[in-house]
Amino acid sequence: MFLSAVTVQDETSFADVIRDWHHDLLAFVEKDLPKLLFFLLVAFVLGRIVSFFVNRMRRIADRQTNNPQRAAEVRTVAAILRATAYGIIGFIVLLHILSVLGINLTPLMASAGVVGVGIGLGAQSLFKDIINGIFILVENQYNVGDTVKLASLTGNVEDLTLRLTTLRDGDGTLYFIPNSQIATVSNLSRDFAVASLVVAVDATADPDKVLRILRATAFAVRNDAAFKNIAVSDPDVPGVDSISGRVVTYPVTIRVRINQRDAILRELRRRILQAFEENSIPLGTDPANMLIMKHVDATAPPVATPLGAP
Repeated sequence: MFLSAVTVQDETSFADVIRDWHHDLLAFVEKDLPKLLFFLLVAFVLGRIVSFFVNRMRRIADRQTNNPQRAAEVRTVAAILRATAYGIIGFIVLLHILSVLGINLTPLMASAGVVGVGIGLGAQSLFKDIINGIFILVENQYNVGDTVKLASLTGNVEDLTLRLTTLRDGDGTLYFIPNSQIATVSNLSRDFAVASLVVAVDATADPDKVLRILRATAFAVRNDAAFKNIAVSDPDVPGVDSISGRVVTYPVTIRVRINQRDAILRELRRRILQAFEENSIPLGTDPANMLIMKHVDATAPPVATPLGAP
């Protein structure tokens, strides 16, 4: 008798649970689900709007071929806008979803305040990253696309946010550098770059002839149609820079547009080699690697020994 009563009571309770669950599900589908879908739809639309403006700004930057610095600034603003907007949209949508699900936000926010104090004490580097990132943007130290040297790493800035800088070096390695670790910035893409070439010539060559050939070759490269828009000033060949044994060095410098040094230096090296070959000007050789011919006796063949050997 008692077991029958317990069984009937359990069946009744289970039926009540199923009925209540069915009623709650219908209420959720009728009232809360449309709200959730609405908030998700709003978040999706806002995300698409942000993506549209970011892509538009990037296309504008790609068209700024005559002003690379302006293009880099636009790309930087686009990257900051994307990261900040997505973070704000996600946070607001999360709060609304929690509210729709019936989660009381008051104790949650109070707990978040207490936890935030502990997190703040343990995450001081995060705030340093953000503060330093703000100063980087305000002071315009570098932008997306610039070639920079940060934290002993050299490469192109691929992305920039308030927390970290993404840098890719010449080998293709991608570095993520927290902004708080950036103490010194060497920007290699600001205003102009200097293409420098040091030419080593043997001391037997006439210096006046060497200088005349170097200046003529450098000006020929400067006035070439392929490099006329790259070089921003005439080349400078001041004269003899140093003498080391039988090696005489002559510096050649040309101011060029940012990130345009390699092409003009390759052409300058090629033409200098051709000009030296045509005018029989010997290149300099390190005295430590030179060989001299010394006769052991009158009948023995000459033996090559390093300079300075006994």
